[in-house]
Amino acid sequence: MAELSIKKKKELAEILYTRNNISQKEVAARVGVSEVTMSRWVNEHDKAWDKMRLSVTKTVDENISRISMQLDELNHTISKRAKGERYPTSKEADIIGKLTAAIKKLKNEVDVEDIVNVSIKLLNWVRRTNLPRAQELSDLFDAFIKDSIRQ
Repeated sequence: MAELSIKKKKELAEILYTRNNISQKEVAARVGVSEVTMSRWVNEHDKAWDKMRLSVTKTVDENISRISMQLDELNHTISKRAKGERYPTSKEADIIGKLTAAIKKLKNEVDVEDIVNVSIKLLNWVRRTNLPRAQELSDLFDAFIKDSIRQ
């Protein structure tokens, strides 16, 4: 399996760190970066990852719903214009593109997040009865998650 790019490692690390109760040290090991790199990522941009970790009060579905409502409102505004002017301006088209991209990104994060959450639950269950098997599965899940992020 090909090595993940730094960008993909960072994306995976962000998901593991902000959405699960996993230490920086464990995330660094699972993603394949140094603890120093992991700490730098967590602390850059005024500790944005720690803030996200604390503010995971809004679910992805709620965010998708909010963005969809904004998109609907913009489309409704455009549709109320005179018959020949019912096309978005370049600024509106840009906003529509950004909102649509944000929805797509959130949906993709949900898929990876679901994989990570199920993996963690299964590993915790297996770990209680068969630690060597849990370690094998952990390696397989990490490979599967990395492969899923690549797509």
